[in-house]
Amino acid sequence: MYIGIDLGGTNIAAGLVDDNGNILKKRSTPTRAERSFEEIVKDMADSAESLIRDAGVERSEIKAVGVGSPGAIDHSNGVVINAGNLGWKDAPLKFELEKLTGISVSVENDANAAAYGEYVKHGGEIKDFIFITLGTGIGGGIIIDGKIYRGFNGAGAEVGHNTLIYGGDMCSCGKRGCWEVYGSVTGLINQTCDAIDKNPGSLMAKYRCERGVVDGRTAFDAAKAGDYAAKAVVKQYLEYVADGICSLVNIFEPEVLLIGGGISKEGEYLLAPIREYCEANYFCKTICQTRLGIAKLGNDAGIIGAALSAKI
Repeated sequence: MYIGIDLGGTNIAAGLVDDNGNILKKRSTPTRAERSFEEIVKDMADSAESLIRDAGVERSEIKAVGVGSPGAIDHSNGVVINAGNLGWKDAPLKFELEKLTGISVSVENDANAAAYGEYVKHGGEIKDFIFITLGTGIGGGIIIDGKIYRGFNGAGAEVGHNTLIYGGDMCSCGKRGCWEVYGSVTGLINQTCDAIDKNPGSLMAKYRCERGVVDGRTAFDAAKAGDYAAKAVVKQYLEYVADGICSLVNIFEPEVLLIGGGISKEGEYLLAPIREYCEANYFCKTICQTRLGIAKLGNDAGIIGAALSAKI
């Protein structure tokens, strides 16, 4: 068995995972990211200890602890080079967590870990695979020939920061026009708010009043109900997402590309227009195409992937 820890800016999610990627027991605790590195690592170790105790297993049965952490990761040494949302620089996560748990620790980028979790759950028969998450930003993980692609410095596969529109809107990374600005759920919310301001009589505006918030569902719900302005928002948003996917496919030609994140719950309503756009705009249209799909593991992908990435 393995312990997988998905370290986020909001929560530390941990799970006891068997060799086949099944979660046997899991728990979550607030990260409280403003705290020190040492305090957060202590909570990660406590989570691991609680899982072992609550599951009634022996420590010797745990082969390794795998951690999925935000930021650029020195995988070989288990060091978090830079994680902005945690305020960590050159943080020796592997060393500290091994010291507290007495168990071997492997550290992976969180998006890479989630990608590996989805990959393993596909049975491993796929060799080239991409996983993207549409959320506050756009995360990505790339599997090439069955192995996680990390880049030479541990900061590879930052797919959300490909340029979609040259000189476009400012991204949180400091560059303009990133795919993340337009294709993330944050981007969708901004586009929805702009459309509401221009269409105060729209169903989207009504939903904002009723719900007290604009979120990733606002435009989709209104579009499904027939709101013309919302349909325009959804169409444009999905074209932004699809155009970024086209670039990834043209570069890597993976066998499968899966979409995750909360917005992926829209299923075929989200996927069908993306698939149609991509099929019309791929560079190679006359050969077998990348299969697009919706990720299956949801929030568990990070736990499962972190745990099983400790095996490799």
